[in-house]
Amino acid sequence: MTASSMTGKAAKSAAGRGLPRGPHGASAQDGGDRLPPARFAFDARTWREVAYLLLDLPMGLLGFVYVAVWLYAGVLLAVTVVGLPMLAAGLLGMRALGRWERRRARWLLGVRIDEPSPLSRQRRNAGFFAWVWTALKDPVAWRGTLYAFIRLPWGVLTFALTLVSLFVAWPVLGHLARAMSNVDRAMVRGLLSPSSELERRIAELEEDRGVVVDTAAADLRRIERDLHDGAQARLVALAMGLGLAKEKLLEDPEAAARMVDEAHGEVKLALQELRDLARGIHPAILTDRGLGPALSSVAGRCTVPVAVTAELGERPAAAIEGIAYFTVSELLQNVSKHSRARSAEVEVWRSGKRLLIQVRDDGRGGASTEGGSGLAGLAERLGSVDGLLAVESPAGGPTVITAELPWRDRAAG
Repeated sequence: MTASSMTGKAAKSAAGRGLPRGPHGASAQDGGDRLPPARFAFDARTWREVAYLLLDLPMGLLGFVYVAVWLYAGVLLAVTVVGLPMLAAGLLGMRALGRWERRRARWLLGVRIDEPSPLSRQRRNAGFFAWVWTALKDPVAWRGTLYAFIRLPWGVLTFALTLVSLFVAWPVLGHLARAMSNVDRAMVRGLLSPSSELERRIAELEEDRGVVVDTAAADLRRIERDLHDGAQARLVALAMGLGLAKEKLLEDPEAAARMVDEAHGEVKLALQELRDLARGIHPAILTDRGLGPALSSVAGRCTVPVAVTAELGERPAAAIEGIAYFTVSELLQNVSKHSRARSAEVEVWRSGKRLLIQVRDDGRGGASTEGGSGLAGLAERLGSVDGLLAVESPAGGPTVITAELPWRDRAAG
């Protein structure tokens, strides 16, 4: 009997016994068919919620014990010297526990909550008693204390239900985990978020104030460097040249005349550098004639033809006007250096309580505020005065950059 006839008989025999056949006639009993790989029934998000619920009990125990220790001891010792400082220190610790709970909710539940603003630095630097009083009035820490109290019974309930469902109620575990984690989300948002929109605004303003201070310091360093390396050095050389010319005035009048001519040229260069420096601080044309003529002057110095349209019925406050001027100046410098554009446009107009600036060019595109670029620094400076910077610059162009500033009337500025 040949091998092929034996294989055919084996296949027929397997088919006769009702066994499934593989792709080459082999039965499942011979290993021809493989089972699909095992996988979990729930997705990663459900498992993260389960992990959060199982951690509720240990985290609840930790928070409850911490609160019970410092609050009980602080209240009992409140009549002594150490009581109030102990309460203040415990409240600072509650801020740290709240920060950890917000991170846990962000990692496992996907709940993103802004960090509350820090305690007032002025009060903390004013002295020990001012620091204690500021900590005792901290609403963020007191809401964190309430959160720690109610988390323990809720943590016991969620831990028990989740653990039991893992073994005896598997089909409903996903729905149960979602329902309980939604309660946790509500508790985190309600008790661990900043106190109000006003507090979030204060935090933003504190950060913006730091940007303003850093920008002002950088501008002062730039002015000092330009004066030291430019006009000051040139004026020192001018003084030395005039001194040598004075010595040669009687001995060699022709040489002295040449040295005076050279000094005259140095004076012109020094004056030009001082004008450029003054224009960089605050141009005279902006003060005298306003934003439209000043932007036309900036556009005239650009290496790319620029069309300027400024539709302003009145002038904004001097500070806003200056920020708008330097914003357009920096954007046009980027157009000259990086865009490879053939033309550009600048439009300035007012919309309600906002001053809008738009700079367009037909260059190669690719501009971005990522990676610490000049546009990123410009966006930070605009944000420090409640402004915005929007960049639309696909590869290949065109580039459209829109800046938005708050409008303040000149009389109020």
